[in-house]
Amino acid sequence: MKPAVPEPSPPPENEPQPSTADEPGSVPRRGHPRPDDATSRGAVIRLAALPPARSDAPVSRPARKNGSMNQPSAQAQVQHPQPSVGSIAAHRPHTVAANVSDLEPDLDADLDAYEDTVQDGIQLPQGRFLDRERSWLAFNERVLELAEDPSTPLLERAKFLAIFASNLDEFFMVRVAGLKRRIATGVATKSASGLQPREVLEMIWARSRELMARHAACYQEDVAPALAEEGIHLVRWSELTEKEQARLFTLFRHQIFPVLTPLAVDPAHPFPYISGLSLNLAVVVRNPVSGHRHFARVKVPPLLSRFLEASPDRYVPIEDVIAAHLEELFPGMEVLEHHTFRLTRNEDLEVEEDDTENLLQALEKELMRRRFGPPVRLEVEESIDRYVLDLLVRELKISEAEVYPLPGPLDLTGLFGIGALDRPELKYPKFIAGTHRDLAEVESASAPDIFAALRERDVLLHHPYDSFSTSVQAFLEQAASDPDVLAIKQTLYRTSGDSPIVDALIDAAESGKQVLVLVEIKARFDEQANIKWARKLEESGCHVVYGLVGLKTHCKLSLVVRQEGDTLRRYSHVGTGNYHPKTARLYEDLGLLTADPQVGADLSDLFNRLSGYSRRETYRRLLVAPKSLRDGLIARINKEVQHHNAGRPAYVRIKCNSMVDEAIIDALYRASQAGVPVDVWVRGICAVRPGVTGLSENIRVRSVLGRFLEHSRVFAFGNGGEPEVWIGSADMMHRNLDRRIEALVRITDPAHRAALSRLFETGMSDTTASWHLGPDGEWTRHATDQDGQPLRNVQEMLIDARRRRRGTATP
Repeated sequence: MKPAVPEPSPPPENEPQPSTADEPGSVPRRGHPRPDDATSRGAVIRLAALPPARSDAPVSRPARKNGSMNQPSAQAQVQHPQPSVGSIAAHRPHTVAANVSDLEPDLDADLDAYEDTVQDGIQLPQGRFLDRERSWLAFNERVLELAEDPSTPLLERAKFLAIFASNLDEFFMVRVAGLKRRIATGVATKSASGLQPREVLEMIWARSRELMARHAACYQEDVAPALAEEGIHLVRWSELTEKEQARLFTLFRHQIFPVLTPLAVDPAHPFPYISGLSLNLAVVVRNPVSGHRHFARVKVPPLLSRFLEASPDRYVPIEDVIAAHLEELFPGMEVLEHHTFRLTRNEDLEVEEDDTENLLQALEKELMRRRFGPPVRLEVEESIDRYVLDLLVRELKISEAEVYPLPGPLDLTGLFGIGALDRPELKYPKFIAGTHRDLAEVESASAPDIFAALRERDVLLHHPYDSFSTSVQAFLEQAASDPDVLAIKQTLYRTSGDSPIVDALIDAAESGKQVLVLVEIKARFDEQANIKWARKLEESGCHVVYGLVGLKTHCKLSLVVRQEGDTLRRYSHVGTGNYHPKTARLYEDLGLLTADPQVGADLSDLFNRLSGYSRRETYRRLLVAPKSLRDGLIARINKEVQHHNAGRPAYVRIKCNSMVDEAIIDALYRASQAGVPVDVWVRGICAVRPGVTGLSENIRVRSVLGRFLEHSRVFAFGNGGEPEVWIGSADMMHRNLDRRIEALVRITDPAHRAALSRLFETGMSDTTASWHLGPDGEWTRHATDQDGQPLRNVQEMLIDARRRRRGTATP
């Protein structure tokens, strides 16, 4: 039987259409500000003065020398004068591979200018936006607070220290590097918060220095001693026994020494290239014959373990082992001193797509060049000799404001390995996700029939509480093996190294199905992996495309077309997180599995746009960036004002990773001014000033961090008593709304809408542990009640709910 021709797609619903800036009372479009004369602005409502965000003055730390092996040297004070803007060299961005941390920050540059506008004769006040860079640093401070919290399981505290360090690495590689580049090239403009670029940079230097000092102190004074009490000893070389030192000497000779390459610096040997994020030893040696002192650099091999096991449960940094045996690397020379240092480079990526004939080849070439980005931060042990520090600063062409003296050991991302030790009593209690009950109820001869379940009802998934492997993964694996499935269309932004999703798509293509895969090869720090998967998929017969020029494809979509009798039925998945089985066990995300014809028609239209030349911009149950998403959300926020003024139920609730977009924030301010209650649940950056009289007293902002990374995006509106709820991939940032393909899907099942409403109520409740944002930009942690008792943990509550459902609830 020939496949039936699919029925025509149902027409789009009458979605609220964005109005133009010229219509009275409308939200002006970005890039089309009203005239700036007094007549057009009308009356200006005077609001209470906005509280200033706390300022941070640059600080300096004295260097304390304690690392010399054979010869002491004078104490040196490391000062940090601020360089002039002209001293910051212009450079283009590059990128080096890096692991995405468990608390992945949002770092892409948001460079779009936002023009202040007047609506209904009301001009919002200047200074209403918090600075996004400071807000990002505040996010990482919340991560640090989890490491500092003695109620956090001990090995989880070690992991949070590693996450903090990894996050800060990426912040400097991307955000700080981009800011320096824009300052140097003269394209940097005043931020939406009102700060000049120079002021932002100086704030970053000062604030990051303070946080890095806290981070080091937390490790040195708290976590490491606590680990020792539990029998896990992180020690330095001098604390090892003779037997342990002998064992490590053997290890050094056989496994470390062969891969070390000491590089001398003299007239015949120029200063070596120092790769980004590499750990290095700066070594000073003396020729006993001539008496001349020489400098050399030894790179710590990055593929070896960061902490080496000297004996059971006793670990020493690998650089200590190398330093103790430097005589082996410089025979006949006197090793005078050594100092550890670590450099961070600009490692962002830039490909001019408009001028690139083959994006894949251009990206591969850029990846080869990216490791040569200019330096943006130099970490040194605070014991470093002034002579050595001056040499590094001079040769690396870095300003002293970008030098960070710290107590050793440097690079505490190595604590990921310690956090992975098999000590379950020092970790969060183990949780294994179960199959969603709407999928488990479907009986079949073998695995659950996902398609049969979806013909009965939509399934709203909440990961990691609902298993990814028995839902989304099973959906695609069943589609690949089902002979009645004719086609699969899929977006891939990030996935795992041994991805069963990719395997399923390959199996589908090899069995003769039509398989279209949109691989986003520009996904930051996953570029190389995605190029690999793109080539593997192409070789198997999949149709692989790379999206639209100038736009990243960030939406999370799957579409399966199945022959059922004389008709074709489309099954869909729209999610908030990546198709990544490993992170799906760590990231909190939502997803909708559905056989709804409207969603299927929308995904067909959207995939046609991504793979061909379709220009569709309106959909039935989707809002899609960059055309309709921002305007669609603003139209709904404005509609809540109308409902409120008419006495109907009205509210705005948004859960996202970042809230930065000024047009969205201004819409929230205006809703608050009208009396609409607004709740914002944000994990990371937030530029909203809540609680300002006359502006945002009806806005509350909360943040939840914990064992799982809060990653879902939800948008809920009271809608006059008929709640409207959307989920999808978009954060409220310029990059998501203007430079990415993002998709939100409307949730239609009343039970699903009610479940998401309960989630919001729990997350925003004053009885739930969270951080509260104040009008001055300061976050305050609320973890205990007035009696000192721990507040409820929303993630633990959801875990217990799933356990009770399976009859395995903890007491």
